Amino acid sequence: MSPTPTPVQTHCPYCALQCGMSLTAARPAVPGGVPVVVGGREFPTNRGGLCQKGWTSAGVLAAPDRLTTPLLRGADGELRTASWDEALSVVARGLARIAVESGPEAVAVFGGGGLTNEKAYTLGKFARTVLRTPNIDYNGRFCMASAAAGMNRAFGVDRGLPFPLTDLGGAQAVLLLGSNLAETMPPSVRHLAGARAAGGLVVVDPRRSTTAQLADGGQGVHLAPVPGTDLAVLLGLLHVVLAEGLADTEYLETRTTGAEAVRRSVAAWWPERAAAVCGVPADDLRRTARLLAAASGRHGGAGAYILTGRGVEQSTQGTATVTAAINLALALGLPGRPGSGFGAVTGQGNGQGGREHGQKADQLPGYRMITDPSARAHVAAVWGVEEETIPGPGLPAVALLDALGRDGGPRALLVHGSNVVVSAPNADRVVERLRALDLLVVCDVVPSETARMADVVLPVTQWAEEEGTMTSLEGRVIRRRRAVDAPGEVRSELWVWAELARRLGSGVELATDPEQVFDELARASAGGPADYSGLSHGRLDAAESRGDGLYWPCPDGEGAPHPGTPRMFLDGFPTPDGRARMTAVDHGGPSDDVREDAPTYLVTGRVLQHYQTGAQTHRVPELEDAQPEPFVEVHPLLALRVGLEDGETVRLTTSRGTALARARWTTDIRPDTVFMPFHWAGEGSVNRLTTDAVDPTSKMPEFKVCAVRLEPAVPTSPVDAETSAALTANGAR
Repeated sequence: MSPTPTPVQTHCPYCALQCGMSLTAARPAVPGGVPVVVGGREFPTNRGGLCQKGWTSAGVLAAPDRLTTPLLRGADGELRTASWDEALSVVARGLARIAVESGPEAVAVFGGGGLTNEKAYTLGKFARTVLRTPNIDYNGRFCMASAAAGMNRAFGVDRGLPFPLTDLGGAQAVLLLGSNLAETMPPSVRHLAGARAAGGLVVVDPRRSTTAQLADGGQGVHLAPVPGTDLAVLLGLLHVVLAEGLADTEYLETRTTGAEAVRRSVAAWWPERAAAVCGVPADDLRRTARLLAAASGRHGGAGAYILTGRGVEQSTQGTATVTAAINLALALGLPGRPGSGFGAVTGQGNGQGGREHGQKADQLPGYRMITDPSARAHVAAVWGVEEETIPGPGLPAVALLDALGRDGGPRALLVHGSNVVVSAPNADRVVERLRALDLLVVCDVVPSETARMADVVLPVTQWAEEEGTMTSLEGRVIRRRRAVDAPGEVRSELWVWAELARRLGSGVELATDPEQVFDELARASAGGPADYSGLSHGRLDAAESRGDGLYWPCPDGEGAPHPGTPRMFLDGFPTPDGRARMTAVDHGGPSDDVREDAPTYLVTGRVLQHYQTGAQTHRVPELEDAQPEPFVEVHPLLALRVGLEDGETVRLTTSRGTALARARWTTDIRPDTVFMPFHWAGEGSVNRLTTDAVDPTSKMPEFKVCAVRLEPAVPTSPVDAETSAALTANGAR
């Protein structure tokens, strides 16, 4: 009898919750079947639980169309199999030719928030030392950029949650803005139990989402503002806190700057005025402000937290909205107080680590700014290059994609861990720009929509086939471990970049062993805001064997190893004067507001069964069967006005394009708003409709709200008056 396989302790391949899981080799092994059995593992974030995506994640390893050999586009326009030598030769020759003809900035790189820390670090190093291009950014610009900008401005550092997720469990109140945790991160909901039991869960969302439903039955409050007006909600809440004497004045005086300017700015946002803008009743604003204040430490409560998500951040006023949420948290004295705080819920699996180590257009490893001379000198020394050879800031994601193939813009693009054809706003324009390139190279595990457009496709390893580290939404650095061998001729991107560097004649050393890469990353991050210098694979392995992990900053000091920093700001903020900075902001509204030819708001988001562009989850039969097609949530009264039957195909049109999807009638959404998830490509791609207008500070696009026109794809007879009256009588308001 063969021995029982030893489970490999690792983490889920999906969101930034990074739930602990164990992988055991499937017995008996079935050709084409899943190679591992997934088990829940006791870990602080998930406590043994997983969501539907996590439980079925082994299915991604058995995707029937898994890429296993390099592909080259032939003279006939079709992709054909090729050897690694042939494929890399084509890439190297193309990159070298374009750089000679148009300069190194004519080559661009687009990364992903799912790459390990080791890959994110090496990709940034490869772009800046081998390619010597400033033009590198990543899909995290679509995810956390506004939260990062707001937190850096206020606190001097950006860590999604500056406290362990488990701290939420003791809170008396939690204000959750723009995040549907119950569907996007289901295991996290258990950490809201304390606030729900106290009647203190407040969910701000124009939909009565699964998360908003958690506030039912006296367990909290659901505020359903007009899309794009979350900033007005926050300004109204802060007005009440200040006007009614609910603020923590001692905290404001000793731990913040700018409070007086903020006080003057919100004086004009009394609840009735805010209500007129956002549609949330003034009494609900007062009730919410008082609830949060009662839970804060100053008033003897058990603690309060304010959390933001993409729903309020993916906006042209996203940074301002995050800033307003931080101002509210500071007025209540929450950040840095045990049992209370402010945080932003990171979405992508390594969204936190991915932006810390060099994928962003303006950053170097350790979350250093690329324009900082001391940061440049430090990183150059670690990389073994001259400081002046490191390029300056490049174009942020939306501007970078729009510049592709234009005069003076990049002529070649390397894509790693991203599917921009589906994920980017104004997606039809992105497709147009990709077609204008001289060379498109995509590294992926499956033939994503972007890979299908590529001149060269390189098959690379995925989560259970590689070693490395990830950084969760809490700033907890954790280990990803290999459980199975990669199929066919699949290689790690670390090997790909090192091989390309060799073929391009670069003298820069690019390590291919993840542990060696991490040690170099740690040195490069030393002294930066995101200091990993006291960490190593060995230390992280030991920490996880105890069922926990280590949090950055974790500097490498003298004496005993640094224990890491689970909770930040307890003794001050990493700003020049140690105080948090409050900044006055004002509401301006969305860039693409409703009008006569587009009278309805369109909001976008995710569903339980799918993740991001669906490149992984559409290939898992259980998930695809549960949610097989795109849909649009429509309030029955809106459906009646446009003559749309439940289940009928609806045509949605914006200034950017048109999409088709099946209508789902629901009273869990405002009558002036429709919701469509973004997991599908083709005619059901909602990002063909979204605007690529960006926040002026973070350069994050306004995915979450735009003006749309609805109509039946095939005109039908109007719903009769009797049906309309019945719906109205039954509360379809």
